[in-house]
Amino acid sequence: MNERTVGVIGLGAMGLGIARTLRQRGYRVHVCDARDGVATAFAAEGGVACASPAEVAAQARVVVSVVVNAVQTEQVLFGPHGAAAAMSPGSVFVMCSTVDPNWSIALEARLARQGILYVDAPISGGAVRAASGEMTMMTAATPTAYAAAGEVLEAMAGKVYRLGDRAGAGSQVKIINQLLAGVHIAAAAEAMALGLREGVDPAALYEVITHSAGNSWMFENRMAHVLAGDYTPLSAVDIFVKDLGLVLDTARASKFPLPLAATAHQMFMQASSAGHAQEDDSAVIKIFPGIRLPAPAGKEGA
Repeated sequence: MNERTVGVIGLGAMGLGIARTLRQRGYRVHVCDARDGVATAFAAEGGVACASPAEVAAQARVVVSVVVNAVQTEQVLFGPHGAAAAMSPGSVFVMCSTVDPNWSIALEARLARQGILYVDAPISGGAVRAASGEMTMMTAATPTAYAAAGEVLEAMAGKVYRLGDRAGAGSQVKIINQLLAGVHIAAAAEAMALGLREGVDPAALYEVITHSAGNSWMFENRMAHVLAGDYTPLSAVDIFVKDLGLVLDTARASKFPLPLAATAHQMFMQASSAGHAQEDDSAVIKIFPGIRLPAPAGKEGA
């Protein structure tokens, strides 16, 4: 098995960027995706399309999973034609999803019984940073797993934080990151909605805030989507329904109060139930009444 061969399962906004980055950095990248035509489109760029996670795993000693959640990860590993049965002892499964830390800990133990190494490796930074190799990875793994996968991790990301010598710590830090990300998006939407309701020019408001103390990365990034009237999902509303749900579940276990995260979660839930579940997460602004949102170029306002 070629040491410069890597598998990537899940070619969404982040996974496709990771696959492209690894290929650009000299790896032979085998991929699969549940959607028709996605893997073959990547193969046209120079990758190798596979029909199943098992086919990917048979070719690569390091398999990177970039799917949405724990349920999909279970399918990737243990479903029909799953990767786990095809992975050789000593190979590494790199799990990049946002999941319950306790689930990640249990998965490490389950894979260890099959001789498979595991890296708890949630990611952050968005599609652009994934494609440029500048995303952040929050990782935790045994020294043996790091030794086997370390070069691949460094090739994928601009920053690889090693947070512990067993699974769980990476997912714990990602949960906290998602608390902040979700609250910041919700606050950014609330601020822009107030500006729109009060009749402030939205482009002027965006210009001022992005050069003032009230700015955040999420305001600058997500409110640009609102100004463009473009809700094409890079990260969908339902991602934050899930992720903030994980945040609250984690805190609930120790009876720790999270009033801002709880409010943000309700805002995303409201947007989801109003029909915006698969729109960009900036569509949470649509829950606010009495505002006229900027429209895409050439279309009337909504």
